[in-house]
Amino acid sequence: MRILFVGDIVGRPGRDIVERRLLALRTELDVDVCIVNGENAADGIGITPRLAEQLLAAGADAITLGNHTWRRTEIAPYLATSERVVRPANLSASAPGRGLAIVPARDGTRVGVINLLGSLFLEPARSMWELVDELVDEARRDTSVVVVDVHAEATSEKVALARWLDGRVTAVLGTHTHVQTADARILPGGTAAMTDVGMTGPHDSVIGVEADLAIHRMRTGMPVRFETAHGGVRLEGALVDCDAATGRATAIQPVRIEI
Repeated sequence: MRILFVGDIVGRPGRDIVERRLLALRTELDVDVCIVNGENAADGIGITPRLAEQLLAAGADAITLGNHTWRRTEIAPYLATSERVVRPANLSASAPGRGLAIVPARDGTRVGVINLLGSLFLEPARSMWELVDELVDEARRDTSVVVVDVHAEATSEKVALARWLDGRVTAVLGTHTHVQTADARILPGGTAAMTDVGMTGPHDSVIGVEADLAIHRMRTGMPVRFETAHGGVRLEGALVDCDAATGRATAIQPVRIEI
């Protein structure tokens, strides 16, 4: 089985390349199931029900989110009923939505998708360590193929989680920092890992934001309304091969597609 994970989709430029290229890319790469992180799809921050549906129609089988999950108020009732859009499981237990989804691959094989939020600088309601084992056990009762999106700032948290879950999940893939890392690897137990799969959006920017605006705020400390940049658009992510029967990964490689 081949899994394509698409890194953080940022604003209209990110959505446009997904809508223009994803279906063809699935064919080119012989992809069985595609997961995308869409937490920055709406003008660079948050996601709306309409945009989630557009990403699913463009070729995504599941959408993961992150620390900006609640930036668009209309997403809450949508997440309460959606079976293919997940938010970090360690947000408040009383919030709508789920942190685990089971979606079908191209041949009907069931694939578990788990979304978690790191603690450093992001301050989730609960630590991901408190519930990750239960989530993995729940997913594995249904399928051997389980993909974890760990949306976190700290490299150490992402690497530690991948090590902890090695041999129990197919892949632990990092999102949030928007910079693709050069550490794609298969761990000893058969879990694919990559600290950050990168950003799908404008790379002539400061992680998706117009550079002048980001620099002004950093230099002066004054509030600035961020705007999504437009140049250097590319799709980034990771491609994971695995044995569908065992869930063990056999290969992982970074993906980078320019317009």
